[in-house]
Amino acid sequence: MASVLAPRKVWWCLPPSLSRAPPCSPVGPALGVLLAALLLAAATVGALAHLTHGTGRPGSGSGSGRGRPADGGHGHARAVLSAGLRAVVQLAAVSLLIGWVVRAVPLLLTFIAVMFAVAVRTAGHRITANRSWWWAAAPILAGVLPVVAALLLTGLVPVRGITLIPITGILVGGALTATVLGGRRALDELEARRGEVEAGLALGMPPRDARLEIARPAASDALLPGLDQTRTVGLVTLPGAFVGMLLGGASPAQAGAVQLFVLVALMAVQVVAVAVVLELVAGGRLHRDVDPDASSTAAEGE
Repeated sequence: MASVLAPRKVWWCLPPSLSRAPPCSPVGPALGVLLAALLLAAATVGALAHLTHGTGRPGSGSGSGRGRPADGGHGHARAVLSAGLRAVVQLAAVSLLIGWVVRAVPLLLTFIAVMFAVAVRTAGHRITANRSWWWAAAPILAGVLPVVAALLLTGLVPVRGITLIPITGILVGGALTATVLGGRRALDELEARRGEVEAGLALGMPPRDARLEIARPAASDALLPGLDQTRTVGLVTLPGAFVGMLLGGASPAQAGAVQLFVLVALMAVQVVAVAVVLELVAGGRLHRDVDPDASSTAAEGE
């Protein structure tokens, strides 16, 4: 009886077929201490290096056009701590809810809708502080929806069960990253090279074309992280889906096939997301505090 009531450790295990060494590491106090130490170390380095980010608002900097630190000079140290603590709370909540959510399709779809809404809000407010932030829904939806629909229609992923949640989460996360990077880079470039945009307008270029000519190269850089990850997979990195399936007992061939699909699907999602967010910026729908058509109106008036 004593052995039944004694505290039991949760183990993080490799299938015995993949290793003859002791295959498991305990998930317990030691892991918590290590995570806290890593989080504090990241925040400390960020503070010492004065790592900061812009506000995303034009004209807020002292002549640089890039803006002051959005957090009043505290840099990313506070953001690192906040992100780490949020991750703890959110993953704990998901761990408790996910077994209940997958029991019914309406609950599962509601969960995915919440994921999408949070991604849109996060991406939108990273790109701009004004009301045009909600346009961030377009690139995320345009990238994710066709891939998820194809998975469901072909039967590769069932509507019921837990599979749809992680697959959709991976794709939404990739679209979120590409949208933020593409949108911010495009708008930053337009701010820094405003004179070139106005010169294009003076030569008779439509406002969309003038912005597109300047913003396209910068926005395209948002694809570099995904491209580099795909190029170096298996040589430099073993991504999460591959490792997760191995830990779950799948064969290396099965894990590799799933990871290959994830990487290719992510590239497709991110290319579409960057293309759409670039079009939104060039068309003036996604912008910052200054009216994107103000400069073109002034140029035409002259």
